[in-house]
Amino acid sequence: MKKIIPFLSVLIVFSCSTRTPSNFADKKFDYNRLEAVPDSVKVQNIVIKNLFKHQLLAHKNQQYDSARIVKKVYLPHKKLWDSCYAMIFGDENAHLFNNPKGIIAWNKSLYEKNKREFEDRANILLSIDTQKLFKKTLTQFNKLVPYQPKAKISLIFTPMTGISFGGCNAEQFALELNNKGVDILYSLEKGLPHELNHMVYEHFRNADSDGATALGQSIDEGFACYFTYVFFDRKMQKYEAVENMTKENWDWYLKNEKELFTKLKPYFPDTSGKNPLLRNEKFKLFPDAPKSLNYWLGFRIIEKYVEKNGPDSWKEVYQLSAQEVLEKSGYEKYINNLP
Repeated sequence: MKKIIPFLSVLIVFSCSTRTPSNFADKKFDYNRLEAVPDSVKVQNIVIKNLFKHQLLAHKNQQYDSARIVKKVYLPHKKLWDSCYAMIFGDENAHLFNNPKGIIAWNKSLYEKNKREFEDRANILLSIDTQKLFKKTLTQFNKLVPYQPKAKISLIFTPMTGISFGGCNAEQFALELNNKGVDILYSLEKGLPHELNHMVYEHFRNADSDGATALGQSIDEGFACYFTYVFFDRKMQKYEAVENMTKENWDWYLKNEKELFTKLKPYFPDTSGKNPLLRNEKFKLFPDAPKSLNYWLGFRIIEKYVEKNGPDSWKEVYQLSAQEVLEKSGYEKYINNLP
């Protein structure tokens, strides 16, 4: 992970309080209720940071409190902004995230342009007990998995979306509340087990020499999807566990399974990230493929591994390299026997 070191002098300059008038205060939004939300909560080894709280409160009383943005939004999860968002959106956009001046600027304009949406999204979070939800999910997770996840997760609004519910590593996780593709309640209730598995598997994947390959990334995503299927007692449809697919999506993959594996296998060792297995939307090797190729393929490899090695054998995947999972799954033999 590329680390971006912020300049201390910039921090000092923009930490001072600068308030400018705002014409977007809405008496209908319950700021008192929002203020009662804790800045962060800790559930076992998971810290949930409610940064969205201060992204809204900074506009309370028709004033924009830039000092609050720096102190309560930027600094509490500085690595998320500096090392994750500043990286994934490229050097040309890094200035929006890796310094207080950039953070201050877009938090002002973004709220003003999307005030109603932000308040609606915040109200969704205010309607649920996030801490209770995380505790319930973690309790069930710990019954299934002998390894405890450790992470920092921020609930945020961002000027550019791309993470959805995820992150660059377990210490740099976020749920993008204004991401058009994110259903907040669904993400927290059904997507959380997927992300928790990523957090645990990250440690093992980093120790795998194949971890950074396209195969390694596919196993990682597929394993998280399969774990979600297990977490919900295998009562969830498999296609829902894989990116919330439809049955039609799933059937397309089954119909094209042999061709998919045959054409994608040459990209398994690639570590550049620039290949159709991970970026089919760019390379269009399979232009009609729904969702993401690597999620589905990874799931199928894990599924075949479990079919071959027993219903609880998915727990072995944590300790295996990506290549070992593929070999011991018998998936390639299964593919070769397809007509």
